[in-house]
Order: sequence, then C-alpha cells, then structure tokens
Amino acid sequence: MSNLKMKEAALIYLDRSGGLQKFINDCKYYNDSKQSYAVYRFNILINPSDIVELDAELGNHILHHPVKAAEVFQSVCFIAVKTLSLIGQLQTETQINIMLKLTHLPSLPSYSLNFCEFQLDYTSQRFYMMQGIVIAMTTVTKYTQGARFLCSDEACPLSKGFQYIRVHAPGATESATVRNDFLCNLCSSSLQEDRKFRVLGDKQIVEIITAKALHAFQGYSNTQPFRFQSLTIFLRDELVNKMSIGNEYKIIGIPTCVKTLQTSVCIEANSITFCNPKVPSGISDNFRCLLSLTSSSCWKFTAILANIFASHIVPPGTYNFLKLCLLMSLVQTRDSNKELEDCLDILIITSDTLLVDRNNYGTGAVSIQAGSALLAKGGICFIGDLASYKKDKLEQLQSVMESRSITVYIPGKKFGDDTNQQTTFPIQCSFWSFIDMDSSSRKNMQKTNTLIGQMDCSLIPANLVEVFGLLINCNESSPCHPFLPTVQHTLKKAIDPEGLLYLASKQFTTEDFEKLLAFAKNLNVEFSLEAERMVHGYYLASRRIRTDSICGSKLSASALKYLISLSEAHARLNLRNKVLKEDVLIAVLLFETSLTLKYGATVFCVAPNAVFPFELYNEEYLEQRDIYLSQCQQQLLQFIATYGPGTAVFASDE
Repeated sequence: MSNLKMKEAALIYLDRSGGLQKFINDCKYYNDSKQSYAVYRFNILINPSDIVELDAELGNHILHHPVKAAEVFQSVCFIAVKTLSLIGQLQTETQINIMLKLTHLPSLPSYSLNFCEFQLDYTSQRFYMMQGIVIAMTTVTKYTQGARFLCSDEACPLSKGFQYIRVHAPGATESATVRNDFLCNLCSSSLQEDRKFRVLGDKQIVEIITAKALHAFQGYSNTQPFRFQSLTIFLRDELVNKMSIGNEYKIIGIPTCVKTLQTSVCIEANSITFCNPKVPSGISDNFRCLLSLTSSSCWKFTAILANIFASHIVPPGTYNFLKLCLLMSLVQTRDSNKELEDCLDILIITSDTLLVDRNNYGTGAVSIQAGSALLAKGGICFIGDLASYKKDKLEQLQSVMESRSITVYIPGKKFGDDTNQQTTFPIQCSFWSFIDMDSSSRKNMQKTNTLIGQMDCSLIPANLVEVFGLLINCNESSPCHPFLPTVQHTLKKAIDPEGLLYLASKQFTTEDFEKLLAFAKNLNVEFSLEAERMVHGYYLASRRIRTDSICGSKLSASALKYLISLSEAHARLNLRNKVLKEDVLIAVLLFETSLTLKYGATVFCVAPNAVFPFELYNEEYLEQRDIYLSQCQQQLLQFIATYGPGTAVFASDE
C-alpha cells in the first residue's frame, strides 16, 4: 500500500509540475523514430521542496533512496506508456530508464559534502551537494547506457523478448553493465548481448578542488609543477561539456566507490550549477568618504589608493608607481569571455600552463590538467622570475599571451584512439612577473651601450617583452623607492607579524580593498569623445617618432590596445563609467615610461617618476601633483599637435 501511495503521489506531481506533458513529448520522439532500443531514457525534473510538501514519504525516498525512487517513477511512466500507447516498440518496464534531476537539496549540513571530512559515506547511495573549482577534465568518451541480453539456449523462452535489460547504475563501471559471464535465471545458460540494441551515451570526467585549497596557494611561487588532491566527478550525457577549467560549480551527485581508480571515492553528478562570482553592491564607508573628498580632482583618489595599498606588506608611500599599475591590472582583469583582449599584463609567467597525461579513466580518455594560468581565471597569474625559465617555456608563454588561449594537441595513437584531437582553452587572467637584474650571474651579461632611459632586457626575447602591456623598472634603492622605510617595516613585521603598523591599515582594510576592486572591475566604461581623440592622437604621434626607414615602427600593433586598456583601468579605479582625458594622460605616462625602458627616450620625454613626482604626505603635495599632471597634459596635447595626424611631419599615406 505504501508503494502504491507513492506511485499515486508521483503521478500527481508529474501532472502538476508539467513533467507528464514533457514525458509524453519525449515519448513521441521515440515513437516517431520507429526504432527499437534496449532502453528509453527520460529526464524528470524534481523540486524536492514541492514533492516533500505533496508526499513526505516519496520526498524522503528521492532524497535518501534515489535508486528506489526512480523505480517508483519508472513504474508510473510504464503504465502511462501502455495506457496512452505512447511508444509502440516498448515491451517491458525495465526498458524505461528514469533519471531524476534535482533542482536543489535542502540547505542542511547533512546534505553538504565537505571535502575535508573523510571517510565519505558512499555506501548510502544518496544525494549530496558539493562546491569546487575544476582543475582537470577528460575528453568526451562513450559509455553504455543500456544493453539487451538473450539466453543462448534457443529452446529457452527467455531467448527472445526484452526480459534481460542491463542499465548503467550510479558509480558502475562499464564491465558492470556489459560483460560475458551473465547467466539465465531460468535455465542457467550463458547470456549473450544483442549488440544492435546497445544504447551509448557520452561520458566526461572532471576533477575539482575546494576553493579553500586554491586560496591557500595564492601568491605561492614554485618552478616545479605540483598538483592538488582532488575529487573525481562523472558527467554523463546532457552534462558533458557543461563545465570549464577554472570555474567554480555547485554539484548535486551521489558518492560512489570505484575501485579501478586511484581515487576510490567519486561522485556521479546529477546536476551542476555555475557559481557566479559575488559582486559587491558598493564600497566601504571609508572609501566612499575618500571618494567624496577627492571629487574635485580626477587624479587624487587613485593616487591615495596607490599610496596606501598593501600597507601590510610595504610602508605607505613606497612603490606607488608599481602599486598603481598593479591596481589597474587588477580592475582590468575581468572574468568574461568578451574581455579577453583587455587584460593588462605586467611580466608574469606560469611554469605549468597545461599538462597532458595518460590517466586511469579508460582507453581514449585524455585528462587535461589545469595549471596556474587556467586556475587564475578572472584574476592574476603570478609565478616568479622570468629569466629562470627555458626558451621553450618562454615561447609557449608568448604564444599564450598573444592568442589569449592555450591549445593542447592530443595524439590519437598515444591515447588509444585512431584520430588526433586538439582542445583550446581561453585564458582569462593577467600575467605578472619580474626579472632579477641583481643576480651575479646576470650582471656580467648586461649591455653597456644602451640608449638614454633604456633598460637592458636582453636576458629574455624581445618579442616576449613586447607582449606585456607594461614594463616597469622598480629599483629599490632609487629616490622613488627609499630603502630605509622598507627596512624598518620589515623589522617591525618580524617582531609583530599580525600588527597594524600604520593608520591607513586600520582605516582601509584588506577586505575594503577587495570590495573596492570587485566593484570597480565590474563597471562598464566608455570613452568620451575628447579622450578617444587624445588616445588615438598620441598613438599615431608616438608611432611616427619611433619609426625609422630600416626597422620600421617600434610600436607593436597591440600598442593601441594597451593604451585603451590602461585608460579604462584608471577610469574604473576612479569608479567612473566614462573615460576622460585625465585617464588617458595617466595611461600615456605609464605607457611612455614603459616604451622608454624598451627603446630609450624620444622628443616626448617623460620622467621616470612622472606619475608620482612628489611624495604624498598631505593635501598640499596632492595639489602640487595635480598641477604637475596638468602641465604634462598640456605637453601631451602639444606633442599630438606637432606630430599627430594632420601635421606636416605626417606623410599622406600615414
């Protein structure tokens, strides 16, 4: 009676939720095909809240005994098929394969799977919800959804019909569904598969880790590849290719034990949901007040941000040029497929972009492991000293940065397949790196015949230097970066590692900066007309003066892209939706400083400390900086007027 009551509740739920009509439509597809299958697969969407309210026993069955619950729906659907004559080819109830797809699980601790709490209860065969970041995935392969077996004894009545149907069960291997040692229950003869009725589906395997594990290694630099301990997820049929490396997902699935894998506990996925990054609705009150106080200037707010940024690492007022560039790179790096070209790179490299290896998931399945560049999606990929990497790695980095993608070639013969494959992944991060010029092994290699303002970058290929948006000379002992405050800061931190040494650290916390940057990077900005004219005018003028008859133009084709990206970044950092000519000025000064380091100074001579000509002690120094930048803006306009489009120095074709 209890089973009958649940079947009645299942039918009522299907009727009320629209599932019955969807089932009828799916049956029409099978019936119209006129082809007989071993199994007919149906997805039924289940809202646990609705079904528990309708019938608590059925709801409990679905949540805690999903295999038995599927049998209840299987029986209801079979009766519907026969009563309504929906599929003429269907003969037995076992041919119906019901997949209950849950919309969610109750928000209770017992339904959440914590990666840190082993041993997992994989014997209960019930649903859990887990959340993690994809770090690896295989190519898509085939598996057997269902198969028809017949008794080998022709005299046996079970040598015909659809009495022996094998259907894939959660966590089952291929050999559990299809093999040659099954026996007839009636005569004990061996069973043989009728291969023409076999139904195949798509399968993909991914590995996920908890976000906590990834956050623990943020900023960790190591040239030796390493891997995270992960949890294996099986994706089947409509779920394949629904996940991307580097993204975070919520997964509802059934933990199972698969002894053929090194990782014995795996998850048979039931549904997946992409986790959208949380976008703060605003900024902290302290930053809002600061923005209001500096609203009369287009430059003061970002200057103060750079001045106090990372005060727990370096003293306020040191490395302002570098910190401004880092802040601009952070707000310009967006987790969106449409913004791949807007990332702002500052010499960063990854040591393990992708690793392709033979795996334990069966013949033909190739596991592609995510490295730092893919896991840094929507953020920064930082590894270490660029000059410590070999030529092939540097060439690979250059290719990745130019195309903003990684293509993995998979030779078919090596992985048990007849055809070669290749898979391409988009790169959605900015790269940061550095070159240690003080290394004793490199000091003797530096050139002495460089031009005024030029820095020797011969340690790495010139083409690689060119693909970085900015080249920054950060000399610790220069007047722009006084050495003593940094030493004092380091000694104080050694005594009190958790202490807040400066008032700025208390007023503007790390959490405040995280909210500010998250809010700023999601702003949609557009250029004002005068800003657009200025950035194009500078690009054409700079290209003109850096062109000679022998080597042609020294400005790469991507120079304009970098200028636009820098301008947008400064506008975002100012929390504005429109790029102004003041933003373009900062972009030009940063970019011209980078060009000077690469090629030497030109007629548009920019001082190394042009963006921060004074130490920012108080309001008076901020006012002096504004006056200086206004003068720089007039010099830029004069430079454009002299060498830009429409001037005498331009040839007609230019």
